[in-house]
Amino acid sequence: MPKPDEQPKQDGLQIRAAIEGDTAVILEFIRKLAEYGDISDEVFATEEDVRAALFGPRRVAEAVLAYAGSDPVGFALYSYGFASFRGKPGIYIEDFFVEQTRRGGGIGKALLVYLAKLGVERGCARLEWSVLNWNERAMEFYQDLGAVAMDEWTTFRLNGDAMERLASPEAAGKISLEKFAARLAEKPLDI
Repeated sequence: MPKPDEQPKQDGLQIRAAIEGDTAVILEFIRKLAEYGDISDEVFATEEDVRAALFGPRRVAEAVLAYAGSDPVGFALYSYGFASFRGKPGIYIEDFFVEQTRRGGGIGKALLVYLAKLGVERGCARLEWSVLNWNERAMEFYQDLGAVAMDEWTTFRLNGDAMERLASPEAAGKISLEKFAARLAEKPLDI
């Protein structure tokens, strides 16, 4: 099996790992994805933030780009987690985007094929990602590839002020055993 970086070009399409010189392109795709999801106001990342995360001394993510000729037409930004039940790493796709004018031409599938091959090569147990609930077209595409919706899971997020409060030295003292006991009385743990 060819390594992901050795994927042959198909009809002028090239999928390759991002390099530091791609930082501006990656940030532009992040902004386009946010615009598509109508959440542009949530993008605070700068080019330097992206560069540090993907190419700095403490890398926390990687990216792959799709090019049609010399035009960037899609990307995926991903990181690794740990599938504890499987005892193996997993790839989590944080961002996945194909230019709207290029959708339906196999670019999204080519990006996911690249990531699946990468995952197999690196011994990963799974690929995982989230999709906005209203994006039915994307969900159908993913299901056609064999992906399964994890309907029994709910995503939680702690950020901004809430994360700062929880990280504060005072937070440990504010955790109330009485409050926990009251919640437990309302809904016992299902063990």
